[in-house]
Amino acid sequence: MKITIEMMTALFCLLLLATPVLAGEVNLSVAASLKEVINELSDNFAKKRPGVKFAKSYGASGQLVKQIENGAPSDIFISANQEWMDYLKNKKLADVASIGTFTYNSLVFAGMSGKASSLRDLNKLDRIAIGSPKSVPAGEYAKEAIKKAGLDKQLEKKLVMARDVRECLMYAERGEVDGAFVYKTDALQAKQVKILFTVPQELYPRVTYPMSLTVAGMKNKDAVAFFAYLLSGDAKAVLTRYGFATK
Repeated sequence: MKITIEMMTALFCLLLLATPVLAGEVNLSVAASLKEVINELSDNFAKKRPGVKFAKSYGASGQLVKQIENGAPSDIFISANQEWMDYLKNKKLADVASIGTFTYNSLVFAGMSGKASSLRDLNKLDRIAIGSPKSVPAGEYAKEAIKKAGLDKQLEKKLVMARDVRECLMYAERGEVDGAFVYKTDALQAKQVKILFTVPQELYPRVTYPMSLTVAGMKNKDAVAFFAYLLSGDAKAVLTRYGFATK
C-alpha cells in the first residue's frame, strides 16, 4: 500500500500526541542547496519533539547516495534530481512507498554585475563554475542547458568543476570565476554576487527534489515523524520563504 501525504501527516500528528518516550537520533542525507531550509525545519521539529537530535550530511546528491550505499547511517534522503533517488531505489535502500516530491527550484547564472545577461554572453567569460555533472544535479542541469543552447564546444575549456552547488557559489563570490551556474535559492542568499540571468526552462528538466525514508529510516519512529513534518504546511511556508516552489 502506497503511503500518501495525508497518511504521513496523520501519522505525524499521532506521534506528537503520543505519550513521550526517549527520543533518538535522525540521520539526514540532503542535497546541499537545502541546507538552510532543513536546518530551520529540524530546529522547529526539535522544539515540538524535545530530545530528538539530528545528524545532517549535506552535499552533492551522488556523493550522498554513495555514502548510504557504503553503509553511512541515513534515515531520510532528499535528492536534487530523480536520477539519484532511482539509484537508491534500485539498490533497495529507499522505502519505495514513501518516495515523493519535497520541493522545486530553478537554475540561474550568478556573478558580478555586467559579466553576462544571457547564455550567449558566456563566450566572453574566461572561467565558469559548474557542479561536476557526474554527481551534482545542478551541474547536470547546466550541462544539458549548455548543450541544448549549442554552446558545449565553445564553453568546454572554460568550465571549472565544483563538488557541489555551494562550492560553485563560493568560487563566484571569491572572484575565482566570472560566474557560476547555481540554483535560484542559493543565489538569493549570496552577498557578493547576484543573479545575472535565469536559464530558460525549456533547456533543462525542472529541478525537482524527491525525498524518501530509507529502509533503515522506516524503523526509526522519529525519522518517520520528521518525514511527515517535511510534508506539512509549516514546511511549505519555510520553503516558500527561501524561494523554493512547492507545486
